Amino acid sequence: MREYLVTFHKVVSDDTGHDHRVPQRQTVVVAASDVSAAYAAKAMFREAAGVVDWRLRADTCEVVELTRHVA
Repeated sequence: MREYLVTFHKVVSDDTGHDHRVPQRQTVVVAASDVSAAYAAKAMFREAAGVVDWRLRADTCEVVELTRHVA
């Protein structure tokens, strides 16, 4: 199993019309693959936000595998 950092962002425009990605939630998930990590994180996000679809609170879901450095 691997560890993944999953970050959800909402894209918002500022007063000059420029878009910015604003982090909404970030979690570390232990899963067999990045797809499994995204699936689990989306379920946790839905439950925590009390919504039926995570896209009601975020626009993107980014999954990054965490590496462990052994000294």
